[in-house]
Amino acid sequence: MWITLTTNRLNIKMEKNKNLTGGCICGQVKYTITEKPLFTQACHCKDCKIITGSSYVINSSVLDNTLIIEGEVSSTELKAGSGATSRAFFCNKCGAYIYTDYASAVGRLTVRTKTLNNSENFPPQVHIFTKDKDPWLNLTDDVICFEKMYDPKKTWPEESLKRYGEYLKNNNK
Repeated sequence: MWITLTTNRLNIKMEKNKNLTGGCICGQVKYTITEKPLFTQACHCKDCKIITGSSYVINSSVLDNTLIIEGEVSSTELKAGSGATSRAFFCNKCGAYIYTDYASAVGRLTVRTKTLNNSENFPPQVHIFTKDKDPWLNLTDDVICFEKMYDPKKTWPEESLKRYGEYLKNNNK
């Protein structure tokens, strides 16, 4: 049975009770996400551009208890542009960057969306830090953009805010 979840102009089709899967390029690290992501965004900040060697990165936010990693990962602590710390996790063998644990995102992890199988089902719902966007990259008028960060309480779908709030409450976070 298929259900359609609509969030901020994003139409995600997922099989009911089916997990999302993904992994690194060499196959040593595989992961499962047991619930649909809370939100997906493209970040154009200078740090993400350096880390990826690209114009932006697409990340999907998930509850920290919904990501199950198989295989060996290493991590390193980084400082975000805001000054907050984060811990980046990557495959020990091929170095593929799998997810990040931001100190400021209590109870959430940020998965690199393109490491998901069927990542095309999770296009960015917003673009952030567009003040640092490459000038040759054209975003159409129907794309929601923020020059810096946004307020999740005003931007995330109500269903995601509810799931996140319940998780924080139930886990004393």
